[in-house]
Amino acid sequence: MKTHALAVIGGGNMGIALVGGLISSGWIQASDLAIVEVLPEQRERLSQQFPGASVVDTVPPCAAAVIAVKPPDAPAAAAAATGAGATRLLSIAAGVSLATLEAAAGPSVAVIRSMPNTPALVGLGAAGMAGGSAASAADIEWATSILTAVGTVEIVPEYQLDAITGLVGSGPAFLFLIAEALIDAGVLNGLSRPASEALVSQLFLGSAAMLSQRGNPAQLRAMVTSPGGTTAAGLKVLEDLAVRAAMQSAVVAATERSRELGRPAR
Repeated sequence: MKTHALAVIGGGNMGIALVGGLISSGWIQASDLAIVEVLPEQRERLSQQFPGASVVDTVPPCAAAVIAVKPPDAPAAAAAATGAGATRLLSIAAGVSLATLEAAAGPSVAVIRSMPNTPALVGLGAAGMAGGSAASAADIEWATSILTAVGTVEIVPEYQLDAITGLVGSGPAFLFLIAEALIDAGVLNGLSRPASEALVSQLFLGSAAMLSQRGNPAQLRAMVTSPGGTTAAGLKVLEDLAVRAAMQSAVVAATERSRELGRPAR
């Protein structure tokens, strides 16, 4: 039986994002890739979406694997991958520690843990990554090349991955909630919903581009805020309602939840 260069275990959104990015960037040919998905309907969709890739329900012989399953299933997926011959594992399962993954994978397997986010679906993801005890510089470079196919990656100590989960993993949902609120505010003030949606989408796109190119969000905010003007009036309301503190508290709560997910069940 053929040994695949890479098996992506899990055909959900993040697994699909990685597969699409790796193929479109030329990192791998579809014929060298296996996608492992247990649901028959999803396997059919994946076969149509990624022609040439092997779409299967069990892990085939492979040199390396990406673990893109739900956290409770990650240890079993790691064990199945190494049982199929994988010597490198990249896990994107939230909250599952390197120690847990390494125990499941066995000795001498290079394990890297990461937390990407859903903008990887459009090639603009952000991720944090930490290498395990057996991961060499070459292994870290391999994992980095996978994640940069769909965005950017920061290499951090493992203990910081929970904070990255709370900030980057959960952050898109926080921003989408703000987008919903702004769209509703536009409608409340007389705009049609389609017009408000289009304007808010461009608002986020343009603001993100400015932040990416120029940095320093405090300075960018000051650029928009004339003394005594409309923006100053709106910002006063946001500060009075403690929106800044609410966002910080949301990230803290998401970070703590990531820590809880990583604790062994009693």
